[in-house]
Amino acid sequence: LAIMGDAGMESTDSTALQDSFFSMTDVFLISLITGLFTYWFFFRKKKEEIPELPKIQTVTSPARDGSFIEKMKKTGRNIVVFYGSQTGTAEEFANRLSKDAHRYGLRGMAADPEEYDLSDLSRLSEIDKSLAVFCMATYGEGDPTDNAQDFYDWLQEADADLSGLRFAVFGLGNKTYEHFNAMGKYVDKRLEELGAQRIFDLGLGDDDGNLEEDFITWREQFWPAVCEHFGVEATGEESSIRQYELVVHTDMNMNKVYTGEMGRLKSYENQKPPFDAKNPFLAVVTENRKLNEGGERHLMHLELDISNSKIRYESGDHVAVYPANDSSLVNQFGEILGTDLDTVMSLNNLDEESNKKHPFPCPTSYRTALTYYLDITNPPRTNVLYELAQYATDAGEQERLRKMASSTAEGKALYLSWVVEARRNILAILQDMPSLRPPIDHLCELLPRLQARYYSIASSSKVHPNAIHICAVTVEYETKTGRLNKGVATNWLKNKVPNENGRNSLVPMYVRKSQFRLPFKPSTPVIMIGPGTGIAPFIGFIQERAWLKQQGKEVGETVLYYGCRREREDYLYRAELARFQQEGVLTQLNVAFSRDQPEKVYVQHLLKKNKENIWKLVNDGNAHIYVCGDARNMARDVQNTFYEIVAEFGNMSQSQATDYVKKLMTKGRYSLDVWS
Repeated sequence: LAIMGDAGMESTDSTALQDSFFSMTDVFLISLITGLFTYWFFFRKKKEEIPELPKIQTVTSPARDGSFIEKMKKTGRNIVVFYGSQTGTAEEFANRLSKDAHRYGLRGMAADPEEYDLSDLSRLSEIDKSLAVFCMATYGEGDPTDNAQDFYDWLQEADADLSGLRFAVFGLGNKTYEHFNAMGKYVDKRLEELGAQRIFDLGLGDDDGNLEEDFITWREQFWPAVCEHFGVEATGEESSIRQYELVVHTDMNMNKVYTGEMGRLKSYENQKPPFDAKNPFLAVVTENRKLNEGGERHLMHLELDISNSKIRYESGDHVAVYPANDSSLVNQFGEILGTDLDTVMSLNNLDEESNKKHPFPCPTSYRTALTYYLDITNPPRTNVLYELAQYATDAGEQERLRKMASSTAEGKALYLSWVVEARRNILAILQDMPSLRPPIDHLCELLPRLQARYYSIASSSKVHPNAIHICAVTVEYETKTGRLNKGVATNWLKNKVPNENGRNSLVPMYVRKSQFRLPFKPSTPVIMIGPGTGIAPFIGFIQERAWLKQQGKEVGETVLYYGCRREREDYLYRAELARFQQEGVLTQLNVAFSRDQPEKVYVQHLLKKNKENIWKLVNDGNAHIYVCGDARNMARDVQNTFYEIVAEFGNMSQSQATDYVKKLMTKGRYSLDVWS
């Protein structure tokens, strides 16, 4: 507006300097008309524009590095492996494939699609024997991972000619989810539509089965197809090539050493928003109470203070927390490998052109790396066993490790039984193979990163703008080897006691936006189904509906189906739910106690019992349905129950009823927040 004003003044001044062709009245009228036209043009038009819905973003987009084509040309690479990864597995697979390439006289590089302009794919044919591989994980309900969102958007909108591009796709998914491997399937289909040439079939990995075996099986058929296509041969056996070199720092300034930060050095001492995966906020734990009154399990409610963080969240969002490994497990690495864990070191990438300079923040100590940066509790993948085998001095142990890392049927079966089903983590393998004593730096290079854990937020920001509530159950089980395995995050959270010995308990966290949202109109009825800790987001939903009611808004029926084992043991948020029901916010509370009677009763049984009311709410009241909790059994059983209800009361066939429910999902009226 200031610029427009200046321009107007300049025009008036120049007019005044000229001979008086116009009277002052004329000048005034012309100025008025010009002003009205300017206002109409700039402001009225803006009002008519339809606002574009923002894309779901959790992390700030990094600056793009430029062209991956130029980088490949500069470094002599001809294979690029892009990864869409949420928990690190797809990135790990991409690194393994890029490392494989040298066996065939080719050179590969793993690449994060978020860091490059993917429209350059049309130029890949400029490089001889070039190939693009995509390791794409599916997140949530058929969504791309955060780092693949831009790539997904580009694919949807692109009309590029990719006829010179050769590609292959391996998808990472979970069959217990409705949209199994949706991202991998979409990328494979869309690249072909844009004219690209598929040189090997789409691979579909299933994390509900054996994802590692799925990947190895695909990989062992993929490389022969690459060899045939390019007319190359394997140059020899798979060899162990170090990706990083160890540098030990003897006189390092400790102010330059990472102590658990995820991104910027000293970011935990000097906190600066915005907070995201690379810059988590240290939230103070203000409450940590046990929710259940009995039973063997420990169910807990935690409250995190986010005051002054500028973190905003909505009911249905997820909070991500970065846990720490148990110090007693970490100490055992030092004892078994005879290493001073407080040695300060760096692992530096031998490939100077790589974007990934270190496998985790460096310089740091082995203790910090094993505590905050590395996953030491999950069974290691076969590539880790292969690389470690060379350090076993006992011939039998070395052969066993190599066999488990092989692609033979016998090797796969042994890996499945001895590692996966026995839930042997790296520490257990070191304990059970006394001759296996690898250098700790190589072990740290091979172990995957410790990932953030996601929890459905159990509060409403309308009621608790400065706090985020978590509802979780500690994971603890005995393995086939008799060891007691404990869930990293839940046991770490369990020990976060508020204000212990005058010190704050801190949790590094950030918020991940979700599409699990209450209806836009408060008057729309909602049916919430969440047994166990699946009740978490619904506590937030009910709090929000209560707040809306207090604001004088008309709030529709709010129906909850909750389930637990026993009424007197693990009925979570019992008092809160009773209060909401008494206040008239929670219009129906249906609770299934699965073990309080001889026959098991679950939430789907209560849905069937109230089927007429359910149909009326959904069909006549346009109710929104929400399901939260276990994907493998509960979510599937609940969905099948809805198929039955729709078929019966809508006078539909089974296939028509299925289509009806699927349409509800498409319209955002049947939402899932599930895990397996």
